[in-house]
Amino acid sequence: MAAARAAYPSDLSDGQWALIEPLMPEPKTGGRPHTVDVREVANGILYVLRTGCSWRQLPHDLPPWGTVYWYFWTFRREGVWEKIHGALREKVRVKEGREPTPSAGIVDSQSAKTTEKGGSAVTTRARRSTAASATSSLTRSA
Repeated sequence: MAAARAAYPSDLSDGQWALIEPLMPEPKTGGRPHTVDVREVANGILYVLRTGCSWRQLPHDLPPWGTVYWYFWTFRREGVWEKIHGALREKVRVKEGREPTPSAGIVDSQSAKTTEKGGSAVTTRARRSTAASATSSLTRSA
């Protein structure tokens, strides 16, 4: 591991890292070995998500922004985030004495988006184009 750095509030604790480390993908067989600490990459991703900064504004004591961004999109494409979310959800549910997987879901109709238009926009008539007529609003009256 690289030289110790000051911790950010968004950094993973040792306990949190112990939960998700086994879910992180291993380097591909026959490929180049990791040259970056995957925990530091995860800390970089969490920093961007927590602070809302752009990728290019990652602090210099975290891995380079391009590396962190590449891992973020690779993990997204390969379903790593979904796997981590599912595993953590199951742990929380078991700890609460519930079944590991939910059996039902609820969608609140007040927060569900619809494609229906509402209000006066539906009843507003379309304006006639002045370009289609022989007269224009730009000509002066005599």
